[in-house]
Amino acid sequence: MSDDDYKTDQERSWGTHFVSGGVEFATSLFWQSLQNQDAPLAEIVESSQGVLEGADLYCIKKGKTPQFGICVSADGYKPGMNAAAIGLATALSDQPSFVAVFKVPNGWWYVCVRDDVILANGDMLYLSEEDAKKQFMSMLMVPDWKLKIAPPEWNIEDTLYPELEDLLARGSKVKLQKINTKGKMFYVIAGTGAFVVLYVAYQLFMSLFDTTPTVPVIVPVQPKVVQTEEIPPEPKPWENLPDPTAILNSCNNKIMDLLQIMPPGWKIGEITCTSGGASTSWSRMFGRISIADKALNASGLQFSARSISDTGTSVMAALSLDEIKTELSEPTKSMLDLKINLNEFFQSIDQEVSLSDEVYTSPQQNVYRSVKFQFSSNYNPKVWSTLLTKFSGLKINMIKYNPDTGVWEYEGAIYAL
Repeated sequence: MSDDDYKTDQERSWGTHFVSGGVEFATSLFWQSLQNQDAPLAEIVESSQGVLEGADLYCIKKGKTPQFGICVSADGYKPGMNAAAIGLATALSDQPSFVAVFKVPNGWWYVCVRDDVILANGDMLYLSEEDAKKQFMSMLMVPDWKLKIAPPEWNIEDTLYPELEDLLARGSKVKLQKINTKGKMFYVIAGTGAFVVLYVAYQLFMSLFDTTPTVPVIVPVQPKVVQTEEIPPEPKPWENLPDPTAILNSCNNKIMDLLQIMPPGWKIGEITCTSGGASTSWSRMFGRISIADKALNASGLQFSARSISDTGTSVMAALSLDEIKTELSEPTKSMLDLKINLNEFFQSIDQEVSLSDEVYTSPQQNVYRSVKFQFSSNYNPKVWSTLLTKFSGLKINMIKYNPDTGVWEYEGAIYAL
C-alpha cells in the first residue's frame, strides 16, 4: 500500500486491501445476497444508490448461495483487485462455516462465513490487533463452527493457522469491476418508460370513442334490525397460548442474528426477546456512527424497528419473530402439585430456579392462577425447549442473553388448575 493509503486507513481504523504473494486483494466489502444471478445489475445498482451510497465497484460470488460485494473506489479500491473473501471462501469450500483472522502486512484480516454465506460484517481488515481479536472472540460464542483460524500467538484453543498465501492461490480469482449504471439499465428503463407512455395514450384515445351510457346503480336500503347484545363466553388464557417451542427456537435464531452484527468500535448490549420480537443496542467505544450504520445496513436483516440516539453514541435495532401459532394447552396440576413438580424437575438437573405465585383476574371477574419461574443458564433456548415444553399450560414471557458472560435468562409461567 502507498503512504496515502495508510493514512486513509488509519483515519477509518479499517483497511481496504492487502498484498499476498505479490497480488493485491480487496477486503472490507459490503456483502449482500444476490437474488437474480442471470440479471444481477439491477440489484447491485440499487444497493450502490441506497445501502452504500457512492459504491462504484462490485464483484459476484457464485454458487448455491450467490452474493455480491460492493465498495467505493474513493476509499482506495481499484478495478481488477481480487476479492479476498471469495478467494478464501472457495478455497475452504469443504468448510461451509468458519471464522478466521489472518495477520497480513498492514493489519489483521477477519473473515466469517456461515453456511457458505459471507456474513455482512464478515470481511474486515482491522488495523488494530485488539479490534480483530475482540471481533473473533465474540463470534466464538456462536456454536457449530467447522473451522476456527487464528494467529498462533493468540493461544486460542482448537484453532488452526494455515498459510494464507496458499489458500488464496487455490481459491477463485474474482476481480472488482466497475458498476455500469448506463448500459443495460438505460435500455430497461427506456423500454419501460416507452411502454407506459404508449399505454396511457391508448387509454386516452379509446376514451374518446367510448359511448357506453352510464347506468346508475340503485342499492335497496335494508331494514334496520335491532339485535340484543349477547356477551360471548370468555376464552381461558390457556386456550390461545403462543407455541412455546416456536418462541424458544425463534428467539434463539433472532438473538444469534443480532449477535453477529459487530460494528468495529461498538459494543453490543444485552439482547432481549419476547413474543413481540428480539431487540438490542450497541454503545459507542471509539467507532463512528457511520460504521454502526454500515454494519446494520449490510446485515441483510429486515428490522422491525431501528433508532439512533440524539448523541450518536447508541444504536438500537429490533427483529420480529417468525410466525408464531397459538395452541390449546390446558393446565393439569394444582398450584401445590405444580410447585412440587417444578422444584423436583429443576433439582434433578442441578439448576437453581425462582418460583412465585401469579394471579390474574379477568374483565369478567374470573380468576386464573399460574406459577411464575425465573432462572439463568449457560444453555441456549433450543436446549431448554425440549425440557420446558413437557409442562402443559406453559407460556414464555422473556428471554435475555448477555454477550459478555454468555449467560441466558429465562422468565415464564405455567397455568395451574
